[in-house]
Amino acid sequence: MNDIVSQQRTFFYTHKTKAIKFRLEQLNKLELLLKSNEDQLNQAIYEDFKKSEFDTYVTELALLYQDIKEAKRNVRKWAKIKRVGTNMLNFPARSYIIPEPLGVCLVIGAWNYPYQLTLAPVIAAITAGNTVVIKPSEMSPKTSALMTRLINNTFDANYLKVVEGGIPETTELLKNKFDKIFFTGSPQVGKIIYQAAAKNLTPVTLELGGKSPAIITADSNLKMTVKRMVWAKFINAGQTCIAPDYVLVHKSVENKLLELLKLEIEKESFSIENGNYTQIINDRNLDRLSNLFSSDNVFVGGNIDAFNRTIEPTVLQNVKFSDDVMKEEIFGPILPVISYQNIEEVITYVNDNPKPLSCYIFTNSNQIKKKILNEISFGGGAVNDAVMHIANSKLPFGGVGNSGIGSYHGEAGFKSFSHYKSILDKSNLMELSLKYFPHSKGKLSWIQRFMSF
Repeated sequence: MNDIVSQQRTFFYTHKTKAIKFRLEQLNKLELLLKSNEDQLNQAIYEDFKKSEFDTYVTELALLYQDIKEAKRNVRKWAKIKRVGTNMLNFPARSYIIPEPLGVCLVIGAWNYPYQLTLAPVIAAITAGNTVVIKPSEMSPKTSALMTRLINNTFDANYLKVVEGGIPETTELLKNKFDKIFFTGSPQVGKIIYQAAAKNLTPVTLELGGKSPAIITADSNLKMTVKRMVWAKFINAGQTCIAPDYVLVHKSVENKLLELLKLEIEKESFSIENGNYTQIINDRNLDRLSNLFSSDNVFVGGNIDAFNRTIEPTVLQNVKFSDDVMKEEIFGPILPVISYQNIEEVITYVNDNPKPLSCYIFTNSNQIKKKILNEISFGGGAVNDAVMHIANSKLPFGGVGNSGIGSYHGEAGFKSFSHYKSILDKSNLMELSLKYFPHSKGKLSWIQRFMSF
């Protein structure tokens, strides 16, 4: 591990990665690598947890292609030296900001969207001019092995290098000094990453999780709300960090919501055979999810197929905040529904818990929308939709507090892997002597005047 990092650092200091032409060549190479191996990518992810070709393209590859396209289109603008104004106290001079790559970066990916969540930050790091050590999740072994083979056979290891393994290998990697660490995963592991980074004062981006609420008001368009929310919740069998984790619905429309949820789930016919559902990633997670609910509060679904590692799309009713299902991020196809009487109790509950990664507001009331957006802190989200904010690369994606640090996608990703160097470029033609000895009341008066401009 030490040799890999050392060799990448040596390569970085050749300054080849800083050239815009070089960055574009690497982005093109990665895009071609993905497009020419889509069949293998589809097969590997299907073997890991039965994800279909359709869902793999829509939720993984399409987003990567969009990131690459935007990066190629904008890298020159993002990397350009930016002129800024100069104050009177520094006259005569020019001031400007130079975006520069941070150096050797470590990207630790996640298993639930193994291509998108591993390679999207890599695209940002390449665009910013860095070298990257990539650590895919060992929980999706087929996709990890394929990414390792494809990338390591295509790119110079001194520039991009995939390292496979589990906790021991990651621990060894974290003993090295990186210039940036980007991690996607749970808050528990995120704290470990943060502690390791602190030893070298390494900047981090942590994309974590949390219990993301969907808030449904009495005046919402329930039919459209349910259609959008069912897709967002049960795609990837609920194994999505920004999926609606639970529903807070106004008491007056709770029963109608439950019935519409049942009808929409039945209409969608979620199954691996239909290509719109996946397995739970492993037996340990299947057991964890199975213990989060009982038949007593299942409104629809609830059947568990241990052999095929699946849980039916499940909606829970009569859920209390003290129930086990409300004590941790679900990360599976289980949707608790809790009713409320007034919006104040909703805001109080969400604010009394760790800040969520996402929040979804389904309402036709501008007043309630503004109130929730103003009074609840969360990473990002949507009004009258769910999950789809991730598909707009103009929106920085990231958490806050327990749900993450920093953001990426589009220019936000470029900034995440860059340092902005501020420069005052002074002329030698003249010099105001106000700051030099001897000091006087007259000089102080002039300095005060300059500072007032």
